[in-house]
Amino acid sequence: MKTLSGGVTVARGFSASGLACGIKKNGAPDLALVFSELPARAAGVFTANKVKAAPVIISQERVKGAVTRAVIINSGNANACVGEEGLSAARAVSQSVAKSLQIKSEEVLIASTGVIGVPLPTTRIEGAIPSLVSRLSTTGGTAAAQAIMTTDTYAKEWAVELQSGIRIGGMAKGSGMIQPNMATLLSVITTDALLDQEVLQELLRKAVNKTFNRITVDGDTSTNDSVFLLANGASGKPELTTKEEIQEFYEGLYEVCLQLAKMLVRDGEGATKLLTVRVCRASSEAEAESAARAVANSNLVKTAFFGEDANWGRILTAVGYSGINIVPERVEISLGDLPVYSGRGLPFDEEKAARILGEKEIEVNINLNQGEAEATIWTCDLSYDYVKINGSYRT
Repeated sequence: MKTLSGGVTVARGFSASGLACGIKKNGAPDLALVFSELPARAAGVFTANKVKAAPVIISQERVKGAVTRAVIINSGNANACVGEEGLSAARAVSQSVAKSLQIKSEEVLIASTGVIGVPLPTTRIEGAIPSLVSRLSTTGGTAAAQAIMTTDTYAKEWAVELQSGIRIGGMAKGSGMIQPNMATLLSVITTDALLDQEVLQELLRKAVNKTFNRITVDGDTSTNDSVFLLANGASGKPELTTKEEIQEFYEGLYEVCLQLAKMLVRDGEGATKLLTVRVCRASSEAEAESAARAVANSNLVKTAFFGEDANWGRILTAVGYSGINIVPERVEISLGDLPVYSGRGLPFDEEKAARILGEKEIEVNINLNQGEAEATIWTCDLSYDYVKINGSYRT
């Protein structure tokens, strides 16, 4: 496959737009629309949080429909925890989109992100929808990606073209409140391939579990996490049915999800470093993931990397409380290619450690020496700015 510039509009038959409708106090873009010219089949993966925002509740049902044509996303307001008013607001917005696009409201998926517990300003959104629709463009992917940002510092897009000529593109937002459980904050992925809806759902869930579900910024799972995948068949190629065709598509989908997921971590609130935590030779993949996630979620580990302190003891301790069975004397830990622990602390070159920890991307390699399974979690360091950003998020 080859990488293409752009996001959700790289796939044929898709257009997008974004604008400011006044939800955000600073006047930044806060409303995005993705539209498929052809009827599309959709798949979705959503938060497992028991507290679900209104758009999640509605989109969970609509994504099962035979046809999807559009996704409307607002930022600056989560439309969560406001009772029946939230459901009514989400339905009203989708009805306005459907009217402007001349489609059915059931063909519109909805997502929101922002402050929880504040009523959605539907009047502002509905007033902006005609302009949002008129701005739809095959080059509007970046405008849409910018409009879904909250504390993100840049728009997140990725796209690929497979050897078969099929294209897959996506956008995502997320910077904090990220430890997905079945999704990430918000992501829309489009493809001009044609696939059976059940196959599409299976492939999306598989890709999400290996990418978006393997990242963490702060250990929090949002009320609004949603990932949508729309396939409209605009490539003109027959429906993908063979094992080889489906595998090629999955590899492209995985690549788009992986790159978007890593962007989310790089842009973690206040983050200065991308940390890749790899656990190998575990008894099972589940145990490897548990150990890697414990390290990635440890505030002490994350602050040590921010301070560029080669404190391997915090890493070993996190593995120890991860809930899996280990033999500490068998464990080996390396920072990049620098071994720092092998059954006991090792003497190591502090200057080399300082060079490794001074990089923007750092690998933490943990060998449990008790099996053949492995797993990787991506995270970031924890800086002063994370506290500043989240200490005043509502205000």
